[in-house]
Amino acid sequence: MKTALDFSEIDAGMLAEVGGKAANLGELTRAGLPVPPGWVLTTDAYRQVAEGLETGGDGLAERARRHLLQATVPDAVHEAIVTAYKGLGDDVPVAVRSSATAEDLPFASFAGQQDTFLNVVGAEEVVRAVRRCWASLWTDRAVAYRESNGIEHAAVRLAVVVQTMVDARVAGVLFTADPVTGRRRESVIDAAPGLGEAVVSGAVNPDRFRVLDGEILERRAGDKLLAVRPLPGGGTERVETAGQGLCLTDDEVRRLAALGIRVEDHYGAPQDIEWAVGHDGTIWLTQARPITTLYPLPETGRAGLRVYFSVNVVQGVMGPLTPMGLSAFRLISAGGAKLAGYGPADPLDGAGFLAISGERLWVDLTAAVRSRPGRAILPRALTMGEARAVGVMERVFEDPRLAPPHTSARPFLRGAGRFVRNLRAPHRVLTALTSPGRSVGYTVRLGGALERALQVPGTATPEQRLDHAERVLTGTFPLIVSIMPIVLTGYGLFALASKLSGVPVAEMSDVLRGLPHNPTTEMDLELWHLSTRIEPEPFRELTVPELVERYQRGRLPAAAQREITAFLAKYGHRGVAEIDLGVPRWSEEPAHILGVLANYLRLDGGTSPSELFSRGAGEASRAAARVTARARRKGWWRAPVVRFALRRTRQYAGLRELPKYYAVKALAAIRGSLLVVGEHLVGLGALDSAGDVFFLDLREARAALDGRDLRDLVADRRATYERERRRRHVPRVLLSDGTEPEALSDPGTRAGAITGTPASPGTVTGVARVVLDPTGAYLEPGEILVCPSTDPGWTPLFLTAGGLVMEMGGAMSHGAVVAREYGIPAVVGVPDATHRITNGQQVTVNGAAGTVEPA
Repeated sequence: MKTALDFSEIDAGMLAEVGGKAANLGELTRAGLPVPPGWVLTTDAYRQVAEGLETGGDGLAERARRHLLQATVPDAVHEAIVTAYKGLGDDVPVAVRSSATAEDLPFASFAGQQDTFLNVVGAEEVVRAVRRCWASLWTDRAVAYRESNGIEHAAVRLAVVVQTMVDARVAGVLFTADPVTGRRRESVIDAAPGLGEAVVSGAVNPDRFRVLDGEILERRAGDKLLAVRPLPGGGTERVETAGQGLCLTDDEVRRLAALGIRVEDHYGAPQDIEWAVGHDGTIWLTQARPITTLYPLPETGRAGLRVYFSVNVVQGVMGPLTPMGLSAFRLISAGGAKLAGYGPADPLDGAGFLAISGERLWVDLTAAVRSRPGRAILPRALTMGEARAVGVMERVFEDPRLAPPHTSARPFLRGAGRFVRNLRAPHRVLTALTSPGRSVGYTVRLGGALERALQVPGTATPEQRLDHAERVLTGTFPLIVSIMPIVLTGYGLFALASKLSGVPVAEMSDVLRGLPHNPTTEMDLELWHLSTRIEPEPFRELTVPELVERYQRGRLPAAAQREITAFLAKYGHRGVAEIDLGVPRWSEEPAHILGVLANYLRLDGGTSPSELFSRGAGEASRAAARVTARARRKGWWRAPVVRFALRRTRQYAGLRELPKYYAVKALAAIRGSLLVVGEHLVGLGALDSAGDVFFLDLREARAALDGRDLRDLVADRRATYERERRRRHVPRVLLSDGTEPEALSDPGTRAGAITGTPASPGTVTGVARVVLDPTGAYLEPGEILVCPSTDPGWTPLFLTAGGLVMEMGGAMSHGAVVAREYGIPAVVGVPDATHRITNGQQVTVNGAAGTVEPA
């Protein structure tokens, strides 16, 4: 291959030789799009100059830059640069830009990570600019960016693009989808006079235009007080400008938007485009790369605008699920859809309302949003579990494209009616009202039935284990959801008590402290009691990895070894991100539990969690008496009704955690069985390790029993999973046109305070501890736990926390319920709390007002 290639000679298979930017420019050139002519110096030239460069160790970035700036450019490379440059004409001004093999990729754009040199004139100046481009592969920012995206330094090579300069009258950036709201096909154009560097670098406030389907939705003039212009003989200068009026005509705006759509259609994905308009009015494309920050859209094939709600967000699992975890939820959803009379023909396909995008789960709420009963029910349901989503959904309701048609209620009500009947909800509500013993007893018997259903004979074949997994998963939802009418009876009576007494629900939260029948609270307290029955050594001296090694070798003190083993036998099916059966359980990886025990055993004095729980139950009794007294003042008959309602509320509200507890137990049992299948597939040569089975779905696992090699498929799936783990943003609600309704709303603050949803009353001032992963996390007593979300894997940390601030959730979400159990002030649904609150910051949490303020 030649050292220097014209754009027209580059094809899509040359990424390793020319890098991402050059590959895109070559493709655009061959597609007949208006790209200024140019050429690329291939990565082979960089390889020759970088030979001997060590890509590890301390001071890597500075050492690599020095090497590349001082190394001799081989004669053949020098000649190739000079010859290719002269081929453009005599002393043609050019832009010299990097084109790395890890650049302009679908998952990492690397925008601005390497350097660009504009208006370079003369062959030797081009050679010097090329050398500086090579060195810019090792700027501190480029090194950090590669590390954050999991890209090995040694695997990256740099080509250099040399492109004829456009003497631009105006230039800028065009996004073919709104990068803030996510709406696809809505072009956003930033423009300013002169070269595009002023816009790209953020040195100017540009004009902004938004275009959809040829209609200009917004024209906003920037001050444009600065322009970057080329100098005669080379280089650029920054000049002050008047900045009056708009720098593009409406016709130019529409032409730019149309050109952007052509580029997007060519690549099949939204694009981030740099462009320039010459003094003769010609529009040029100087660069195009994928917009990597947009959340991918679910592919369901359903017509019309759809509304998707994130299951991951509401469950507090922001990362992706494994392919087998997603496959499990397809079966679970099929069981739920069958209750409503809409079961899929093949349960492995999942319910029609379930969608997958970004390796995460989404529920299609369009039917509910487009019906009046659904619009009445949704906000009330979301208030309990994900309060921030209420405002988002109300914004969705305002979209005229989603207005309910006149006949919209019938399908929704028909499905809801079937669901209620098949669940025997009226019978369960009546039993809950009249016979609490029978209702609670039913939930216990349900647990026993589940235990029996999960048993798999040790002699079961892999086919039989897969049959069992499909059968259990399809039946799990109808089984465990039958508890919810009982739970909702409790919360419904709680609301009734509020209405009859005149006491707002937010002021009655103490009634919900110290609830019985909550398996998560019982687990946390049992772990605390365990810590009181074992000696603190060696937990105070050893690190968590050392504790894990000793435990797994059976070398902890006898009492600790015995107690921990017993705890894991009962609760070892739980874990962080436990809704994904592809994720290890505590019984497999006990580091989290051993770390929590070490935290407990380092504590000195203070009120124990069990005392706090008992005290909470007493406070709940007194709170119920106060509410009842308030009701009596409004009418004598109200007091006994409120007393009855609150009694039933306390009997049933703790059961809210039980359906998930049972579901996780089922998932853990199936996980164990699938690991046996995985071991069998390893023996057949289909997989490298038993755990690889979780990067297949159930169909693929069954098909693999014939011995076909699936190791390459697993490797691709693991790479996708790891990329998705690095995704920094997952929307709560997503429309099928890409719009994130939450991005249209202002999160709002009140008098300098960060605000959220009140979740557990009380006020506490303490040091904020921002925790993104509970495994190995340590909280000093009284510290304020600030986290994205929680599932039961987080709750042992609550026992030492002074307060809780959570980005997700509502007043009845998991974290809120457990915070009330322990009597710690909590505010949930706080936008971007883990970024707006810094580690070590003194903050005051007001759980009744829903505010977090600097102390």
